[in-house]
Amino acid sequence: MNQSAIALTVLALACSACNGSQDKVAAAAAPAPSASRELVTPPEKFVASGPVVVENQLDVAALRDGVVVSILAQPDTLVHQGQLLAKLDDRQISADLDAAAARVRALEANLENWRAETKMLQADRTRAEKLYEAQVIAKEELEHAQYKEQADEFEIRRETESLNNAKDVEESLELEKGKTSITAPFDGIVARRYVRVGQKVSVGDRLFWVTALAPLEVRFTLPERFFGELHQGDVVQVTSPDEAHPSKYTAKIVQVSPVIDPSSGTMEVLAKVIDPAPRLRPGMLVNIDFDRP
Repeated sequence: MNQSAIALTVLALACSACNGSQDKVAAAAAPAPSASRELVTPPEKFVASGPVVVENQLDVAALRDGVVVSILAQPDTLVHQGQLLAKLDDRQISADLDAAAARVRALEANLENWRAETKMLQADRTRAEKLYEAQVIAKEELEHAQYKEQADEFEIRRETESLNNAKDVEESLELEKGKTSITAPFDGIVARRYVRVGQKVSVGDRLFWVTALAPLEVRFTLPERFFGELHQGDVVQVTSPDEAHPSKYTAKIVQVSPVIDPSSGTMEVLAKVIDPAPRLRPGMLVNIDFDRP
């Protein structure tokens, strides 16, 4: 082999070694494929606001005209259903009721009198029938006894209807007298008093504002984009923004409006507070927090 051939062989071997080392460096420099990770988006927090409400809350109004003669409940007084709050003057209605009761008693006595007389006439008719069969009296006398008994039976019917009418009048007056007693419609607390002793009130005038203290509910509205995201039974958190260290209470959704208010583009939601909430009172404005998926 000549020298030029040997030189070419050496040069080819050198190029091959150089290319192999470059491939190893490139392979070492290539980063190892990393394991794939699934990105988890945390839920979005949303805060709404709304008042604390109760189902039983209303103004107790006068059911008849009258003058307030006594007040037995003041604001911040705990009351029970049927408890007397105030009293209207009932002297006139009491007198009318006594007169109606006396008329009922008189009609009852008169009815008993007619019944007793009818029994006597029934005995007279029976005797007249026997005498007529024995041909002792004429037929006219028998018919007279029969007609007289029938007349008394009609009197008994008339007196019975009069007695029923008198009883209805007495019951109506009792109901009117009952309206002079202003009572609590449910268990709760007297929030306001609108009248004073000696004041003349008319039908429909407000006398007291009575509100229940439980169960507490929160009513709030949400933009229409939340439609379908909250459902009955879902849980939200309720806090009072006015507290230095606000307590957090759990509430459960009990009602979601099935429609959107076209004037505001919102839907109404009602949630019931299920935790004991001694710091919450009806009328307070609270925040409602929940996670939006």
